[in-house]
Amino acid sequence: MKPLLTIITITYNAGKFLKNTIENIVNQSNKDFEYLIIDGGSKDKTTEIIRQYKNSFYSSFEEAQKRETKLCPEICWISEPDNGLYDAMNKGLHLANGQFVWFINAGDKIYDINTMQTVIDTIRQNPSCDVVYGQSIIIDENENIRGERHKIAPKILNKKDLLNGLVVCHQSIIVRKAIAPDYDLQYRITADYDWVCKVLSKSKGNYYIDNYISRFMVAGISAQQRSKSWKERYFIMKKHFGLAATLWAHIKIILKYPFSHKD
Repeated sequence: MKPLLTIITITYNAGKFLKNTIENIVNQSNKDFEYLIIDGGSKDKTTEIIRQYKNSFYSSFEEAQKRETKLCPEICWISEPDNGLYDAMNKGLHLANGQFVWFINAGDKIYDINTMQTVIDTIRQNPSCDVVYGQSIIIDENENIRGERHKIAPKILNKKDLLNGLVVCHQSIIVRKAIAPDYDLQYRITADYDWVCKVLSKSKGNYYIDNYISRFMVAGISAQQRSKSWKERYFIMKKHFGLAATLWAHIKIILKYPFSHKD
């Protein structure tokens, strides 16, 4: 029997953050889920940390594909070079056995020990749902709370809401695997925005959890990366919503940005 949910953690040279993420996930009050860790061939102590928790080890992507379906608290993992974050996320999607997928990457956390139970209850109570989502709280590299994201997830979510940017934190959206596309690798920074646009184009039921469901770790971002992110997001928005809507949305975002930026 396939698990209801697969948690996927992407990591690369993030050993100093990974242990706390793993502890947070495997200590959830409801453990009826599959847990995958996709490592990009880290050079730090990442694999040593994972082995402290392992019940199975797969040395390559090909070997991992052959495994039988297994449920958490077993951790299934691979460590091999990849082509960046979104390539690793695609590997996680391809390996996931769950009906739903949830990305909680190294440094991030599920909000509290009972959040998994809330998510699973929501899915079971709404069998037609394709997306379950909620709010995120921002933490820094020392796990200190910095506050809410400046983009708050709406209680009623549809694709047009994404004209305001990625209004749902990627760590706070759980998606039915059957409608989850691969991440588009032409986007190096904001493929998650494109991915959520595609998901909401297909979703027939989006269910809101009126609470925080993740703790999203924000590290520093350079001005150059921020500029590239804006450029990518512009082209993604144009693809999904057209030129006129994109230009108007960017004008509003630029006007609001100095007053709303928190992360």
